[in-house]
Amino acid sequence: MAKFMSRNLRFLVPKLPVLSGEDVCRILGCHGFTEVRRRGSHIVMQKKTGTSTITIPVPDHKELRIGTFQSIIRQSELSRDIFTR
Repeated sequence: MAKFMSRNLRFLVPKLPVLSGEDVCRILGCHGFTEVRRRGSHIVMQKKTGTSTITIPVPDHKELRIGTFQSIIRQSELSRDIFTR
């Protein structure tokens, strides 16, 4: 029964849009991240939180791959909904 429930819950989560690296950096920037440096095809974004710092490398590509995008969302500790608007 639990397997059946997890399959149905998958349809409740909206699909992630295809975004560019610049789009993701813009969204991160609106939520407290700043661009620290650019090197080659990567942009490094950082956010200071209390005693720690969150650092996220974002590829500067026209379209981010879904796994890369999910990793950025997980590292940013932001809600997935922020990126689906």
